[in-house]
Amino acid sequence: MTNEARMYPVVEYLIDVFGDWLKHRRELGELRELDDASFKQIASDLRVSPDDLTALVRKGPHSADELPKLLMALGIDQEKLARTEYLVLRDMERVCSLCNHKRQCDHDLAAGTSSAHYHQYCLNAATIDALGEAAGRKPAS
Repeated sequence: MTNEARMYPVVEYLIDVFGDWLKHRRELGELRELDDASFKQIASDLRVSPDDLTALVRKGPHSADELPKLLMALGIDQEKLARTEYLVLRDMERVCSLCNHKRQCDHDLAAGTSSAHYHQYCLNAATIDALGEAAGRKPAS
């Protein structure tokens, strides 16, 4: 990184955001170019419905960024989960991506209050509790 780039972190951030946006627009374009059979096959291969696949692509690559932070806040090892319960983790990512409570989740994560409040809005709460019980922890109330 050059000295000039370090002097303008906001500009660098905006360039990255714009680049991500362009990439996302390109992905949406590629999605629209697929014929129906190919699209349904991709959805089937990914084990999601075509409607979920459309929604997931529209949400973009950062739509489940809250999940690793929540798991960490709750003391769940995401790397271990990826090794032992890969499909469960993928489903949790899908659920998180499609969630409509991002603002509340982000607020609780920033405030450090996720463990006290996630049951109120997180659609992954039951899965998280089951993972905790399997690991010998009591679910949060």
